[in-house]
Amino acid sequence: MPEVPQTIPPYRLHLPAPLRSGVVFASPHSGRFYPAEFTRRAQLDLLRLRSSEDAFVDRLLAGVPGHGATLLEAVYPRAFVDLNRSEEELDPALIEGLARGSGGVRAASGLGVIPRVVAGGREIFRGKITRAEAADRITRVWRPYHARLSALLRERQARFGRAILFDVHSMPSEAAASRGIGPDIVLGDRFGASARAETILAVETIFRRAGLRVARNSPFAGAYVVQRYGRPAEGVEVVQIEIARALYMDEARIEPLPEFEAFAQLIGTVSAELADLVRGETRLAAE
Repeated sequence: MPEVPQTIPPYRLHLPAPLRSGVVFASPHSGRFYPAEFTRRAQLDLLRLRSSEDAFVDRLLAGVPGHGATLLEAVYPRAFVDLNRSEEELDPALIEGLARGSGGVRAASGLGVIPRVVAGGREIFRGKITRAEAADRITRVWRPYHARLSALLRERQARFGRAILFDVHSMPSEAAASRGIGPDIVLGDRFGASARAETILAVETIFRRAGLRVARNSPFAGAYVVQRYGRPAEGVEVVQIEIARALYMDEARIEPLPEFEAFAQLIGTVSAELADLVRGETRLAAE
């Protein structure tokens, strides 16, 4: 039996009315629908399974449609399918019948498109899953999400002349201390490959004006989504945004902090300014 019920969509799409921006925000790792069969078979409890979530990022971005921009959010969690990996990144240590090393470095570490481990390197299952099960997750969740994202970017680029995708994630304290030495925000553009220099500078300036410490490309330069969709010469730019979790959530309990709403308002102000980066009359209106 498939693990993914037909009635549960792989994503939620929030469209503005009217559409006033060529900017798309995406949250591929904030999904929190765990199929019952998946949790039943897992050797980890739900709290540990959720440790890989970019928890509450979708809530931080809830105001995006009100700014005339588009929001695409995942429904299923990263522990089930990682939407920021290629569908070819399959882990032989998890999936039956695959040759060793066939899925690449990230898959070999347990962090392929069908993850073997969650945060801290804790294994989700004992033993392996079938290739049919892995293919089912990719067919029902991964491919529809990317088909929708790809279409959105094509539509925005055609309508506005250019499109920007902000692929929004959160980072744990181990990766970047938010109340100490590390940055609050890490912007990833593959060292200039996925976005124009003036775009990344504008994004950095917006976050800095909001009082947040910003770094570029370290420790996160962007993964599959940035590599796949970032084509500045073709009018589609991608910037990965990592937000320090300690700014808004209790990482151990995976619960919002008392100051969550205030921080969400700050991110709302930032997202409004980011949406302004691609404004103006649409090509259709001009014609």
